[in-house]
Amino acid sequence: MTVRKSFEEELFELKNELIEMCRITENMIDNSIKALIEKDASLARSVGETDSVVDDMELDIEKKCIHIILRRQPVAKDLREVSSALKMITDIERIGDQASDIGEIVASMPDDKYIKELTHIKKMGALAVKMVHDSVNSFIKNDEKLADSTIKLDDEMDELFETVKNELIELIKKDGKNCDQAILFMMIAKYLERIGDHAVNVSEWTKYNETGVHIKY
Repeated sequence: MTVRKSFEEELFELKNELIEMCRITENMIDNSIKALIEKDASLARSVGETDSVVDDMELDIEKKCIHIILRRQPVAKDLREVSSALKMITDIERIGDQASDIGEIVASMPDDKYIKELTHIKKMGALAVKMVHDSVNSFIKNDEKLADSTIKLDDEMDELFETVKNELIELIKKDGKNCDQAILFMMIAKYLERIGDHAVNVSEWTKYNETGVHIKY
């Protein structure tokens, strides 16, 4: 086997593990929001239990990246590809942390009637999953246009967060008894907004991989 072929196989394996790490975090986001909607404390707790799998995968991918850099000593585009993967796993791991945090909040919530319909939070959850999926896909497929479209979706995420925030403020003004639940909903919305930010970061590393220039959006 040639050196080039061996390198490509290691990179292929690394990307496959990155895809699996992404798939797990997507499921964690989905399950945390499903647990919220259905008031399913058991499902909510399971999200946190999954987070250790994501942590382990981050360490394993990190080791693979460092191994490739030290053993293969890649240059130019190859080095950018490995170093981009090394950077983006930090964001994906944090996405798992934030999904886990949402799960913890949901698991701790009393079984009270919700003070509002969770329409916009549901939209934020679905958008977060899409952004995470597309950001990693953009790297796997070397698709800068998909990275750009993912970055643009962050405006929609920010607008949804502002809508949720303003609705909750009005509910608190209307009745102080809404305060405790409103704070929890606000925290959940903020975690989803942060997940969007991390997906933007992953997309930025895709663009760096393609262009050699790292720009913050």
